[in-house]
Amino acid sequence: MYKVLGGTKSRAFRVYWMLEEMNVDYEGVSIKPRSPELRKINPSGKIPVLIDNDIVISDSMAILTYLADKHKKLTYPAGTKERAQQDSLTFGINDEIDSILWMSARHDFILPEDKRIKGINKSLRWEFSRNCKTLATKFTNGPFLLGEKMTIPDILLTTLLRWAKKIEFEHDEKNLDEYLEMMKQRQAFKNVQPV
Repeated sequence: MYKVLGGTKSRAFRVYWMLEEMNVDYEGVSIKPRSPELRKINPSGKIPVLIDNDIVISDSMAILTYLADKHKKLTYPAGTKERAQQDSLTFGINDEIDSILWMSARHDFILPEDKRIKGINKSLRWEFSRNCKTLATKFTNGPFLLGEKMTIPDILLTTLLRWAKKIEFEHDEKNLDEYLEMMKQRQAFKNVQPV
């Protein structure tokens, strides 16, 4: 059975959601980032962490890729045209959406106060909106990013759009709002219990 370290109000939500989509047994463990207990397992002190017997994997996207490849679900096979498109979307979303939201969080509450840049969110909000406009044009002929099949970038984008709404990063892309609402209705999404 997999063990997931990290609460559902963090990037660990992605891992819990994927495991629910795959209908795989797991145990969720609430643990604080940077705690001494966590640093024994992951020296960076970051969550989430997935433990699969003697394998310890950190970083939510590395975990999702590992699980998808291992179970052959929510992904395309490595080396295929479809996988190249999937990876292109995943890395692009990480670069153009996640990095902006993460930068905002760092300067809002993560970095020491004397290292924060006041007023940076004005620029980040503009960039987020611009990048959402570009992203909105990349949807194909299906309800998911790559068409009829849900894949890793769908989990990533949904969690980021949800986070953006919570911190009031806005965009004008109606199809992204509709996509977010559709994804939040998935039973596996709803099944993720607070940890």
